[in-house]
Amino acid sequence: MSILKIVTDSTADIPTSIIEELDITVVPLNVTFSEGKTYEDGVDLTPAQFYQKLAEEDTIPTTSQPTPFQFEQVYERLGQEGEDVEILSIHLSSKMSGTYQAATIAKNAVDEKVNVTVIDSKRASYATGIIVVELARLVKAGKSRTECIGHLEKLLEETTVYFMVDTLEFLQKNGRIGKASAMLGSLLKIKPILSLTAEGEVYPYEKVRGQKKAINRIIEAFKQQYEDEPIHIGVSHAVSPEVAADLVERIKQEFTVVSEVITDIGPVIGSHVGPGTVSIAVTTAE
Repeated sequence: MSILKIVTDSTADIPTSIIEELDITVVPLNVTFSEGKTYEDGVDLTPAQFYQKLAEEDTIPTTSQPTPFQFEQVYERLGQEGEDVEILSIHLSSKMSGTYQAATIAKNAVDEKVNVTVIDSKRASYATGIIVVELARLVKAGKSRTECIGHLEKLLEETTVYFMVDTLEFLQKNGRIGKASAMLGSLLKIKPILSLTAEGEVYPYEKVRGQKKAINRIIEAFKQQYEDEPIHIGVSHAVSPEVAADLVERIKQEFTVVSEVITDIGPVIGSHVGPGTVSIAVTTAE
């Protein structure tokens, strides 16, 4: 029987306790600030340190993906843990980063040594993380590769994410949406609800006035999709713990929640969405 290993990248924003519990391997992306110093996401720069540093910066930091060589090293190390190791490597949307491509190059380089399958989650932050975590739980429970792959396909199909940003400035400066939209949001105090297309690109789902209305609209959207199904939820936030906690309680009142996770939006995703962002990822539970 093959040994299944789960690999992801730091933009999945999975809490450290869950990473350790489920033996998930995380490859860090990088954040570079204006002084030229580069930090590894989640390794030598925590979310708290990042947002404090961001508040002191005049410019938005840049981000970069891991190198193929970093992935090669990870794959080769995991491949040495047994005679029949298989790796499922699940990553940030290829529409947002070159991380998936770097992992694919590494997979091809180690093909004769270890069996690696690279998956484009077509999502970001804990919308990727919730998929990785549920898959890792199956692996820990001893499910077969066939069962895990089958459920992974279901997770990729049935996981939805919506997120609210305090300002469209970060997305606009990073080229994710048009400048006019950023102006509209700031001038009219609009709370934009954003989501991801099936291809993994950011798109404006709806614009409402105020956070309360935005949350109500997101709840309505989830009800239309999941109805009375049991669900897993993950709420990730950028220095907005109270909003995240309130949101989880609200969702628990409206749905049958099997598991819940509140996590920080890390430095790389935080560089693109900015402080005050709250993201809600939902997937069906068996």
